Amino acid sequence: MTLIKSISGIRGIIGGRPGNGLTPVDIVKFTAAFGKFITGIENNKKMVVGRDARISGQMVNNIVIGTLQSIGIDVVDLGLSTTPTVEIAVPKERAAGGIILTASHNPTEWNALKLLNKNGEFINDEEGKQVLAMAEHLDFDFANVNELGTLTHDESYLQKHIEEILTLELVDQQAIAGANFSVAVDAVNSSGGIFVPALLKALGVKTIYELYCDPNGYFPHNPEPLPANLTDLSALVVREKADFGIAVDPDVDRLCFVMENGEMFGEEYTLVAVADYILQNKKGNTVSNLSSTRALKDVTEKHGGVYHAAAVGEVNVVTKMKEVDAVIGGEGNGGVIYPATHYGRDALAGIAIFLTHLAKSKKKISVLRNEYPAYFMSKNKIVLTPDLDIDNLLTTMRDKYKDTPHSTLDGLKIDFENEWVHLRKSNTEPIIRIYAEAPTQVEANALAERIMAEIQFVVSKK
Repeated sequence: MTLIKSISGIRGIIGGRPGNGLTPVDIVKFTAAFGKFITGIENNKKMVVGRDARISGQMVNNIVIGTLQSIGIDVVDLGLSTTPTVEIAVPKERAAGGIILTASHNPTEWNALKLLNKNGEFINDEEGKQVLAMAEHLDFDFANVNELGTLTHDESYLQKHIEEILTLELVDQQAIAGANFSVAVDAVNSSGGIFVPALLKALGVKTIYELYCDPNGYFPHNPEPLPANLTDLSALVVREKADFGIAVDPDVDRLCFVMENGEMFGEEYTLVAVADYILQNKKGNTVSNLSSTRALKDVTEKHGGVYHAAAVGEVNVVTKMKEVDAVIGGEGNGGVIYPATHYGRDALAGIAIFLTHLAKSKKKISVLRNEYPAYFMSKNKIVLTPDLDIDNLLTTMRDKYKDTPHSTLDGLKIDFENEWVHLRKSNTEPIIRIYAEAPTQVEANALAERIMAEIQFVVSKK
């Protein structure tokens, strides 16, 4: 079993022994600690909870809500929701914080507690460490029977989220409706199956082909929106002659598109295309993480802005965006963060902005894609073993490339003249990620394979 405690929250495989998996004992412990921590800071006894549709969701939801009530917190339960919807709901409810129950792109056996502050943004690293320390000691009392928290169910935030998107200055509902798009949607049988079609209809899209949009939690394929997992969506787009396809992950904070020919637009290029449209209309800076494509930097500089890199992790990207007053940012995994809505990855906002861009361009999606700089990425991973010293490994690799431009902001990123490679330990899985990017797929794969061979050589010498 696996239990991962990181800046991304408390994530684990359901079941097993306490401390080794995400068991009811662990859920109670971390929920109580976070509840005490965040309500203590804000002197506010109200919190928002929402979940994706995975099979364990209702069980985890019951435990989390009961635990929060048991320490005197009043809970607003959004039920089936999305990560960005909960992020929007927290400040609207004037709550002390929120908890999103989702393991994002992880398979069905996983679930997680994602922890939000009063702004609906992920807590930072230092706050996360304080929560973990409180969870280990549980040095606080639970409420007596007269001080238990209340529970309110609120299913209105689907509509509130959509309404907020429709009012965005750079979302043109009339242009989208006029384009008469036909769209295929793969929501991997999670809450996106409710939210994405509802948004499309509100935007004026009349022809929607729904694939895996029944939010029953039984994922029909690996839920990470990568090309290998979206073959059914590609086939549907081609078969129905749709203008494009949309895929989201289970909690709807990652977004990617399939072009009319069945090929991938590229999840790295979701943010690039959205940023291109935003920067055409509002000058400013951009931010993405170190593992994201160089194409965003190219597009930003074309529009006279300055690109900035952040460590991987939404909270790190958001912190940098605020620091440099970025008008758009996000992550190359299809995560779009548009501050005009809120500081969180939001596939729904991304859909509305992208469709506006596509409608106004009056081009096929494949033509739009060809206008952006051509980079290709190779994404790989090495499963961690207990005896692997990651810090020493990265130090050894850094020393090997000490004369090549590199960054140790987050793991190790080595910038060659026309390509780069990024090595880092995952925040969400027990793996090392090795991402490489180059002008061709062959070159990207070759760079990744070379670096992985060098890593294996280093490990074999230990």
